[in-house]
Amino acid sequence: MNFKFFPALIAAGMVLASCGGAKTPADLATTLPIETSINLTNVSDDKAPVTINPGRFVTETVTYRLPRVVQGTYSVSDFGKYVEDFKAIDYNGNELPVTKVDTNTWTISNATQLDKITYLVNDTFDQEKVGGIGKEVPFSPSGTNIEPKNYVLNLHGFIGYFDSLKNSQYKLDVTAAADFNRTSALQTISSEASEDGKSLTTSYFAPRYFDITDNPMMYGNLEVEEFEVGDIKIVLSVYSPNKVHSAKSLKETVFKMMKAQKAYLGDINSTPRYDIYLYLSEGKEDSAKGFGALEHHTSTVVVLPESMDEDALAESMTDVVSHEFFHIVTPLSVHSEDVHYFDYNKPTFSKHLWMYEGITEYFATLFQVDQDLVSEADFYNKIYEKIQLSKERYNDAMSFTIMSENVLKNPYKDQYANVYQKGALIGMCVDILMREASNGNRGVLSLMKELSNKYGKSKPFEDDKLIEEITAMTYPSIGAFLNTHVVGDTPINYIEFFNKVGLEIAEGKVETNYILMNNAPIVSGNPENGTIFFTEAVEKNSFWADNGAKPNDIIKSVGGTALTMLNANAILQQIFSWKPGSDVEIVLVRDGEEIVIKTKVTKTYTTGEGLMEKADATEAQKTLRKAWLKG
Repeated sequence: MNFKFFPALIAAGMVLASCGGAKTPADLATTLPIETSINLTNVSDDKAPVTINPGRFVTETVTYRLPRVVQGTYSVSDFGKYVEDFKAIDYNGNELPVTKVDTNTWTISNATQLDKITYLVNDTFDQEKVGGIGKEVPFSPSGTNIEPKNYVLNLHGFIGYFDSLKNSQYKLDVTAAADFNRTSALQTISSEASEDGKSLTTSYFAPRYFDITDNPMMYGNLEVEEFEVGDIKIVLSVYSPNKVHSAKSLKETVFKMMKAQKAYLGDINSTPRYDIYLYLSEGKEDSAKGFGALEHHTSTVVVLPESMDEDALAESMTDVVSHEFFHIVTPLSVHSEDVHYFDYNKPTFSKHLWMYEGITEYFATLFQVDQDLVSEADFYNKIYEKIQLSKERYNDAMSFTIMSENVLKNPYKDQYANVYQKGALIGMCVDILMREASNGNRGVLSLMKELSNKYGKSKPFEDDKLIEEITAMTYPSIGAFLNTHVVGDTPINYIEFFNKVGLEIAEGKVETNYILMNNAPIVSGNPENGTIFFTEAVEKNSFWADNGAKPNDIIKSVGGTALTMLNANAILQQIFSWKPGSDVEIVLVRDGEEIVIKTKVTKTYTTGEGLMEKADATEAQKTLRKAWLKG
């Protein structure tokens, strides 16, 4: 809904807002908000015009930047490389001298005469195809999309900042077609239709540049559902280009998930509103390819394949969005000075990604078993998978604090994704140790609550003192563990921790997947004839073996759709996401003859290592396990 406010009252409110004892920046003659605009009705060749009016400068030279790095990404994005036709205009309409210092930085001379800056912004989704701009394209959920029916407006890709004015207020005008849906958590201050009624300009207010970067928007032919979860208003915005999915169809999944998260978090409550922006990629050459999500303090942008079936999408939304929502604990409530005083051009990074991302991922995994969204066996499978991935794909003998602090550099940047594997396992070990030391009464969630109460949104902790502080708040065993396995480079002996709760890693019957086993596919491709066939591993997969599939069988079609090298990713993703009880029909070809498998999906198993409950677990181990899994 768009609301109309009286402009005179808005202007008065802005003046009052800028008067409350604030000092005038040294290079500005006024403290009025920096006026910015994005015109989506004047897009040409996927490039949107942007105008920046900073007010009158009293210094001769000013520097304007777009972010090199944005919070939550831990990688270089270089949003300045998507800017074209950068111009500085004086009060007479003439161009001022501009020097492009680097990819993201422009220096403007004779700045006392500067009236406005104008430039065009190209979107990043288009550049994710092979041969795009540069070697590093922003991760899709942090990127931008400009197309006739949809605009993903991660504002850090459009609006920049002047070095000394990051704490200045911003007014942002977005002009778009009047019939577009539009969602943003930024404060709306006015909405005005054009004379012909075809476009609508919505004005937003941001207290400082951080709020520009922290509040994404989505415009276009999208669907929006709003609902309450406790005392939090949830706004779910979904763009599905082919209308395969909708906000309405996903509402129940998101509601159930967030209700469980609220129950798990208890009295931690950091936001009255939470926005979820879901962009579903249709899989074309210029479609977004970086699937996942990026957290903001009170919202998240999610990019997933549109080809996912309803169950698979629901499962992914639960895993991905729950992780992002748990970021309201850290870094929203608990964060270091590196986060609090973030430098978008030359950032420094905290040593504690094990907490920001690892504990958050652990919460997103644990809450599902705590709130009975998944079985204990499913939880054990996820934990065991994280152990396997952390050892197979990453350096298990690398200091996590050193990696975190140097995450943009080699050899550390390639280890970043281990925060979602070993980082979560670190959280698990701390949780078990705390439960053990407190007779089950305290865990990592209670620790984060205590840290939240001590710090909160406005008070950062000192990076080098955090582990010492956590040790003082908890137990000597926690300090010893963190110093040995997080600061130090000693691999974790997970068997020791599982033994405390009556679990073991053992050989046996373990649940697996219909297309992947032990993180390896059970199919392969023949590029010469374009076919996909089963490997020897199919014999160890109970579903396929029970239905008569054999090695070298060619998969001709799935559900009536021919399987080819071109559509293999989409079709195999569907098989990967199968759920027990679904009806399936698969046509195989063996020695030139067709074999039809028409059945209902059942759970599938293999023989192998897995995390299992000990048959001889003691009562003490079972009691500690219950405290760990069910709080």
